[in-house]
Amino acid sequence: MALIIGVDPGSRITGYGIINATGNRLEYVSCGCIRLPAVPHPERLKLIFDNLCRVIEEFCPQESAIEEVFLGKSVSSALKLGQARGSAMLACLHNDLPVAEYSPRKVKQAVVGNGSAGKEQVQHMIKVLLGVSGTVQADAADALAIAICHANTKSHMVKIAGARSFRKSRLQI
Repeated sequence: MALIIGVDPGSRITGYGIINATGNRLEYVSCGCIRLPAVPHPERLKLIFDNLCRVIEEFCPQESAIEEVFLGKSVSSALKLGQARGSAMLACLHNDLPVAEYSPRKVKQAVVGNGSAGKEQVQHMIKVLLGVSGTVQADAADALAIAICHANTKSHMVKIAGARSFRKSRLQI
């Protein structure tokens, strides 16, 4: 059993999602958004850190996953997003959580099966995969998708390691 927090960092809205992964079974625990007020950017970074630390202390996840920077509209936006990611990563590391990073394309591929999927498709699949009823806000759905991507990647790596050790033991016979 592993409680995983996924984080979709943003300079205006940071989404978080927490799942419980037991083998191939994924269970929804919680999700939400940290909505940042119109204050100077350094204060927003502190709010991301403080709020994520509160979420981590409340739910006590064992692992964390965060989305890599997506180069979009401008260099300025990418820098602010990178700083928001840094603040989120620091909150995880401050609470002794290992941090895994995944590209937006890999996250969409893991959840929807298509690396070019839209936000609506991700939201829909989150509801299907986790059995969540009602509306899941886009940033929270993205955070849950990041957590699912991490759980699936970790599960796949364990299977590969098991297959390799199985082959080695068979070769020694």
